[in-house]
Amino acid sequence: MLIKRRAGWEMPESEATPERAFLDRRQLLATGAGLIAGAALPRSAAAGTPDPTLDLYPARRNERYALDVPLTKAEDAANYNNFYEFGMSKDIVDASQRLATRPWSIQVEGLVEKPFEIGFDDLVRRLPLEERLYRFRCVEAWAMAVPWTGIPLKSFVALAKPLSGAKYIRFETFLNPRVAPGQNQRWYPWPYVEGLTIAEATNELPLLVTGIYGKPLPTQHGAPIRLITPWKYGFKSVKSIRRISFVAERPKTFWQALQASEYGFWANVNPAVPHPRWSQASEQVLGSRERRPTLIYNGYGDQVAGLYKGLEGEALFM
Repeated sequence: MLIKRRAGWEMPESEATPERAFLDRRQLLATGAGLIAGAALPRSAAAGTPDPTLDLYPARRNERYALDVPLTKAEDAANYNNFYEFGMSKDIVDASQRLATRPWSIQVEGLVEKPFEIGFDDLVRRLPLEERLYRFRCVEAWAMAVPWTGIPLKSFVALAKPLSGAKYIRFETFLNPRVAPGQNQRWYPWPYVEGLTIAEATNELPLLVTGIYGKPLPTQHGAPIRLITPWKYGFKSVKSIRRISFVAERPKTFWQALQASEYGFWANVNPAVPHPRWSQASEQVLGSRERRPTLIYNGYGDQVAGLYKGLEGEALFM
């Protein structure tokens, strides 16, 4: 007998929103997001310079990645952000607009067949974009659910053609203290660095995100390109990526370098493993008073738990 197991983030068809209501809601979200994204663009763009990738949005939605929780309102997601390069508060929309996102290129280096540099606008036309609905869980115990648009990371890995000796991918953000005042704080190990194993990077879930709510990514979300790993705490999802390196040794990440006892390399979501200073058993839903139980691997265990077999001796959940 063939038994079909439904992924943890899927819901029965009988519980799906009726198509007409869904389409009406999506149109409303797109309209609202357009207003928000327009307000959040760099001032030069808001003044009339069109985004050269605007024609790519909204991208085709990949219906495989459904949700059993409501989408977060676009205005809530747009106005509650961690981006320490621009300040310690969640209100960094205006400050982040100092970051010029054109021209923008990504340097690809390390253990690859041929290192190269690629312009962002060229990259998003070379590798197809798609939209996915994902849960997002911050290590601070707040959560949201949003429609990200991006490139599956495994497609980018295939483009880079890593050598057999590449075991990890190191992601590095921009470094420009003149526009990012937080980078003048010398006690932080700038630039922001994150990393994944090659096995994690070639899993189906990670996205190199370029858009949100059917529009190009605004600066507070890490424009023009960021990482999303939905089964990990949000600090793993490095913003405004400038350099991607394929390396043999595990990279030392930003928060690990700053406070390794609280922020490890793996950072997989687990309700049973508390942060040293707070519980991870539940999460506050952004934009509401709801508090709900945290899911192991943020609900994506069916897709990723197998990545960690044989690593039980490591701190996988911090």
